[in-house]
Amino acid sequence: MTFDFLAPAYVWIKALHLISVIAWMAGLFYLPRLYIYHMQVAPEDVRSQTFKVMERRLLKAIMNPAMIATWIFGLLLILTPGVVDWKAGWWHLKFASVLAMSWFHHDLAQARKAFERDERPRTERGWRIMNEVPTVLMIIIVLMVIAKPF
Repeated sequence: MTFDFLAPAYVWIKALHLISVIAWMAGLFYLPRLYIYHMQVAPEDVRSQTFKVMERRLLKAIMNPAMIATWIFGLLLILTPGVVDWKAGWWHLKFASVLAMSWFHHDLAQARKAFERDERPRTERGWRIMNEVPTVLMIIIVLMVIAKPF
């Protein structure tokens, strides 16, 4: 099956993909930070309820749609003829990193449900470490796409 019809829309698909990635990354950077702040208040504290609302809205209204859009536009990009050299190694590492980013998103969503139940799925230090995961993955992804080192 050929996807030649995608070629004329390539720059638009790429632009929408980047917009989606930026929105998704903003959420991936901010939600763990909210969890760190959430860990600093007792479950019965009124601020805990505020964090629950902020976390739910961030995940449901921004992060989930942005992740879905990122995947849709990303898949359209790789289906566009001539965009990906399937033999190149950079592509495989980039794709593995995107899968890891999606797993991280899922992990954050599971943690949000735990916070909603007034459970604390990690320590504050654990969340501080987790807060670095999207940065490391983003660096790998950008280097693979721009530099294509192998």
